[in-house]
Amino acid sequence: MRSFRIFEHLTLGSVLMSLRGAVAAMVSAFVPTLLAAQAGSPAGPVPVEYLTARRAALMERMGDGVAVLHSAEERSIEADGDHPQDSDFRQDNDFFYLTGLESIDAWLVLVARTSGEDLAILFLQPRDSASERWTGPKLGPGPEATALTGIEDVRPATDVERDIRRLVFGRESPAYTGGLYIRRGRRGPEVESEFFRRLVFTSPGKPVAVRDLGYAIAQGRVVKDAEEVRRLRRAIDITAEAERAAMQTLKPGMYEYQVEATIEYTFRRNGAERLGFPSIVGAGINSTTLHYDKSRGKLDAGDLVVMDIGAEYGYYSADVTRTAPISGRFTDRQRALYDLVLATQQAGIDSVRPGMTVGGLNQIARAYMREHSGDLCQPGTCDRYFVHGLSHWLGMDVHDVGDYSTAFVPGMVLTVEPGIYIPDERIGIRIEDDVVVTETGSELLSAGAPRTAADIERVMNMRK
Repeated sequence: MRSFRIFEHLTLGSVLMSLRGAVAAMVSAFVPTLLAAQAGSPAGPVPVEYLTARRAALMERMGDGVAVLHSAEERSIEADGDHPQDSDFRQDNDFFYLTGLESIDAWLVLVARTSGEDLAILFLQPRDSASERWTGPKLGPGPEATALTGIEDVRPATDVERDIRRLVFGRESPAYTGGLYIRRGRRGPEVESEFFRRLVFTSPGKPVAVRDLGYAIAQGRVVKDAEEVRRLRRAIDITAEAERAAMQTLKPGMYEYQVEATIEYTFRRNGAERLGFPSIVGAGINSTTLHYDKSRGKLDAGDLVVMDIGAEYGYYSADVTRTAPISGRFTDRQRALYDLVLATQQAGIDSVRPGMTVGGLNQIARAYMREHSGDLCQPGTCDRYFVHGLSHWLGMDVHDVGDYSTAFVPGMVLTVEPGIYIPDERIGIRIEDDVVVTETGSELLSAGAPRTAADIERVMNMRK
């Protein structure tokens, strides 16, 4: 029965909707705009069929067991002054992935059974009209939540600890055969929760095995569905436009923070609600520091500037790096090194296909750089200046979840980013692009950002 339901959920283009989906669609027509998931976001809500498919696939991986997932909680800008997202709330990625909701202090419980029906239960805080006068309308228990998530069983989180304990330790609970799934380590808000410690250590009967829910979710998140790829495409397109805008404003005498301002203005103007990570704009010697993020340096004639940036769109982040000559033209040596990095990157991109691994790509790229260094980096080869890894997964986290030993399958999204860093010459060069694995190879998602030295010079000489 479960296999049939999963097939039904994953057939996203099906003309026939399940009765559940039809009811949700009817209710959604009446959802107040202010209560909708991601209300007002340019990305829009996540379509229900994708959320349903993600939960079904997760429960299939679980087999038997009960998963408990807590949303993010509201943080205070005043109290958490170092909060990087410039707002007091951003939903937990795993919770958003499975529900599409930005609700605060909410809970999702998934009951997975190999024989019998799987269940999804959503707990939401009741609405509070007095509080909403300050913070705006919030989504509470009711048909609106069902319409947005596809979850029929939505309950008020007024006594959520009692209700979850009953689900986990009830007489018919599959937690005793398959385990209690929670996120372990440092991945989720549950780690600091006293409730989770009580849940795990005060079982009323025999001990329940604790499984890692984070790993189970990551197995799904590492392969993107069509909605995730749509959001990533837009995040990457916005980031590519920001790279072009920055190139057109570069000139000697500017400061890195002025370049950063152009980049982040372009993000916001095009619908990116956050940064995927703090922007890296490093000129001259700063270009040789991999994660330089001070943005205080001055741009000097003849130097290079590395711009490693990523817009976040609908909870998905781009990660694109370009290196440009501040004076508008590469010197002969800068261009020779740049062309070597670019060719190394292309060797990596050309090798992205189903069955390849991140480790295999890294070996290919390093071998290419070593074999094509010529006399550029004597008395050795240039790969000794390639001091970081070639690739990482990309998605809701800029270094997204997933096992790096996993062989590529269609739908995985990753970066390809070789670099050369020579502090003695004030030369740092990194070229980073985002690719999605396809059935036959890969697609370059960030082609909108100029890659070749000639294209970068051309764009720079269209200065505003």
